[in-house]
Amino acid sequence: MSDRAPRIAVVFYSATGNVAKLAESLAEGAREAGAETRVRPVAERAPAEAIEANRRWKAWVEDNPYDTVASLDDLEWADGLALGSPTRFGNSAEQLKAFLDTTGGLWAQGKLAGLVGTSFTSASTGHGGLEATILSMNNVLYHWGALVMPLGYAADPSLMSSGNPYGASWVSRKSAEPDDAALQAARVQGTRLARIADRLKD
Repeated sequence: MSDRAPRIAVVFYSATGNVAKLAESLAEGAREAGAETRVRPVAERAPAEAIEANRRWKAWVEDNPYDTVASLDDLEWADGLALGSPTRFGNSAEQLKAFLDTTGGLWAQGKLAGLVGTSFTSASTGHGGLEATILSMNNVLYHWGALVMPLGYAADPSLMSSGNPYGASWVSRKSAEPDDAALQAARVQGTRLARIADRLKD
């Protein structure tokens, strides 16, 4: 193991800010474990008329605090990667998938095989595809040859009541923002990701 801090990239798509809040909590947990972090949204690709039709989506696009979008360099830099997306019919959002679809060159060179990866999500209903969305993001990690890290329940007693073992998730009924339990689950996930990435990094 090298002496440098583990590097954790949190790459996500957020339409209204809820997934971004989970991303920031996950990154906070990673930093608490001594990691360097990059928190990067992917580029918005939806047509303007679709965004205009949704008040919260429009507000997020106009006011989101991120100046830098995710790049392939962030993946090459990282020892650990967290992918986040709202559910889209049990899959990740097209915006995240479009970014992941650009990673073929890195995959072909084997540059993503050493990553430790994990995923998180949010949905508007309790059975709206939370687990399926996490698994869909993890499928990309499998194809890269990355090591897939679930959240599990053992890392923190609070996880038994706050979330699923696949990854941090939030049910945003009536557009509610993530509660403390969901944010804590993301924070634990980030801490666990940083610690495991630290053990496995070159």
